[in-house]
Amino acid sequence: MAVHVINEARRCLQCKKPLCRLKGCPVETNIPEMIRLFLAGESAEAGRMLFDNNPLSVVCSLVCDHENQCEGNCIQGRRGAAINIPSIENYISDAYLDKVSINREPDKGQRVAIIGTGPAGITIAIKLAERGYRITMFERMDKVGGMMRYGIPAFRLPKMILDRYQAKLREMGIHIRPNTAIGGALHLDDLFSDGYEAVFIGTGVWRPYRTRLKGESLGNVHFAIDYLQNPAAYDLGDTVAIIGAGNSAIDVARTVVRMGSRHVTIYARRQRIAASQRELDYAAVDGIDIQQCMAITEFREEGPVFTPKVFDENGKLIRDEEPVQVYADSTIIAISQGPKDKILNTSPDLKVNEKGLIVIDDHGRTSIKGVFASGDVVAGSKNVVLAVKYSKQVAAAMDEYLTELRKAREEGSNADAGDGGADQ
Repeated sequence: MAVHVINEARRCLQCKKPLCRLKGCPVETNIPEMIRLFLAGESAEAGRMLFDNNPLSVVCSLVCDHENQCEGNCIQGRRGAAINIPSIENYISDAYLDKVSINREPDKGQRVAIIGTGPAGITIAIKLAERGYRITMFERMDKVGGMMRYGIPAFRLPKMILDRYQAKLREMGIHIRPNTAIGGALHLDDLFSDGYEAVFIGTGVWRPYRTRLKGESLGNVHFAIDYLQNPAAYDLGDTVAIIGAGNSAIDVARTVVRMGSRHVTIYARRQRIAASQRELDYAAVDGIDIQQCMAITEFREEGPVFTPKVFDENGKLIRDEEPVQVYADSTIIAISQGPKDKILNTSPDLKVNEKGLIVIDDHGRTSIKGVFASGDVVAGSKNVVLAVKYSKQVAAAMDEYLTELRKAREEGSNADAGDGGADQ
């Protein structure tokens, strides 16, 4: 692998206007500089640069949509094969992760609560820990990672990487409270009462969207997000139908194949498949069939019922065909997710939109003073790198907010001291 990575790095043209960075990467990773440092024997410095810009660099190197981001904008791809940028980034950032040692600013004496330990929560925790804040992370599951751990299959993102992050967070002095859901025994008000001066919500989207069709509660029908949390708990049988057309549907199908089912089919409602071409290619080599223009109508114990749809070349519906019964031992619904409502039910002042997503301003501030949010709980089901991008901005806004609180408190103390002197 090392020779391959070095050869790929040597192909970099060190473009003056690197589109891989400026157009392709949501967090503007300095790819040419990363490669330059790597080839100069300064891998540790390259790793430090990557981590400072994107604390989840090693994760993004594995799960980003590279063909439409960095690789897709590589100038070498116009006349041949694009540089395999993620393999270089992974080689550097994976080796650096265990060496990370953040330079913390002096302790500011201010507590911050992070609700959720997914990509948004981890990014905020690291960025604010660097700035000297006392961080406690609250996670409703037993380990950190959020959707990265419980929603991305291990063959795409090994769980050991997330275990290393958990250890690194603790090394940074960040407290982690597992199996603790805010909105259960503890509420937002409790956090402020206990001295937290700011709260970040990055709880992700864990509530599966329903089709609201007949038979959805049958014993052989399951939701994708539930299945991916623990595939070994399910006995799906040999023939499995997947309802959906995105990367999540592909993740489920490829996991089902690895768990032993032999006949796995994805059914998409329209002609267009939302999943990336690379994911579709992997599905094909895994022997997964994809049926397009099949709209789910009903769930039965024998399998799902679909209404085939006929579209013209512009994607306009021409007609519906007669419903067809498809045999399947099990059916999995993979049509995205929304946020759970534990926090919302116990925080009536927290404003949400019609989808239940938290409403924020341009700086991540919610309708409750001192409460910030970003990630999927704000934008809906997206990806890791976008969560990092916006969470970096929110971390800066939280630092500004906390700094103002601290200054106001110090000015108040000075004013009180001055008044006392005048009385004497």
